[in-house]
Amino acid sequence: MLVLHILAVIALIAVVILQSGRSAGLSGAIAGGAEAFFGKRRGLDQFFERMTVILAVVFFLTSFVLGYFMD
Repeated sequence: MLVLHILAVIALIAVVILQSGRSAGLSGAIAGGAEAFFGKRRGLDQFFERMTVILAVVFFLTSFVLGYFMD
């Protein structure tokens, strides 16, 4: 469970950094190569948004489970 938690944390940090913000973030740097896989840039942004939600849920669930069993 701890390994899953650490992987979720690392993946969540990476996905948040790759999201485009007001200044286009790092996803603008990879948008050219990623367009071949994910379609338009908006599709890539939607993918990162969904992954952020999924990874956040995994992070919170593993946090609660680890917190419960660490007592």
